[in-house]
Amino acid sequence: MSDHEIMDAGFTRTALKGSHIEPTYSGALSFMRRKYTKDLTGVDVAVTGVPFDLSVSNRPGTRFGPQAVRAASAQHSWGPVWPWKFDPFETLAVTDYGDCLVDWGEPLQIPDQIQAHFARILEKCPSTLALGGDHFITYCVIKAYAAIHGPIGLVQFDAHRDVEPDDTGRMDHGTMFHRGIAEGIIDPDRSIQVGIRTYFDGEQGGSTKVVYADEVHNTAAADLAAMIKDRVGNGPSYLTFDIDCLDPSTAPGTGTPIPGGLTSFQALAIIRELKGIDFIGMDVVEVSPPYDHAEMTSNAAALIAAEILCLKAWANGAR
Repeated sequence: MSDHEIMDAGFTRTALKGSHIEPTYSGALSFMRRKYTKDLTGVDVAVTGVPFDLSVSNRPGTRFGPQAVRAASAQHSWGPVWPWKFDPFETLAVTDYGDCLVDWGEPLQIPDQIQAHFARILEKCPSTLALGGDHFITYCVIKAYAAIHGPIGLVQFDAHRDVEPDDTGRMDHGTMFHRGIAEGIIDPDRSIQVGIRTYFDGEQGGSTKVVYADEVHNTAAADLAAMIKDRVGNGPSYLTFDIDCLDPSTAPGTGTPIPGGLTSFQALAIIRELKGIDFIGMDVVEVSPPYDHAEMTSNAAALIAAEILCLKAWANGAR
């Protein structure tokens, strides 16, 4: 660590790759101290926040999620990530693009605003890591990807399937994956939902595979990962991690906490075993800081996001 002055790497770094050690408790914050910029030249993954919580069915507050996850990520931005033993930013050029602008005064325009935000990024950068925001944002993000890649395989870590009936185009974080399947942007034959522990009448997820929480608890991480790999195959796939997949004892700061969920150890173990999948896009959503305690939830979300980047770095040759 330099004994001169704080670099504020999120704003002053020039190189897109590599890490710079700064105190976790000070300095300008970006995700993992990555360069905060709208310039996507040479960027492999653009991290961007979507501070949106107008479609929640229970507790709001996820509009503050991106800010909290960025702050929590500072303590994980010190180089090699355990147990990967490499720094993903030596392989991937990752920048923090800032947040998507959503106009709360025009709520019905928000889905198009989010989709357009990601479409602009994808014109110049092949991949994004989105920080939510409630889970409805994933539908809008996948629409932007599907416009390029066609129907997307979905790997969803969650307590809820989010496939309740929706024939009216509602903005709802419990219906959007039914809507995505119906619209042909999500391929249910290449989709899998992990950690589910709720049920709603009329769920319409088509042929999407469901792995309920009890099965997760009774199955080795490597076997679950093999199940996921077999499901998504070689086509374009997207990883979405709803933080309520974790048990409330691990992640209390979320809008719809459901007991009986995964520990952070279980979730991270499964993610690490997904080596070989190169997800075209990724997100971590539903962090609601007003209900968090001691930053437990934002800390877990930040590390999950960092390890998802390690997964992508592995797919791009990091060892």
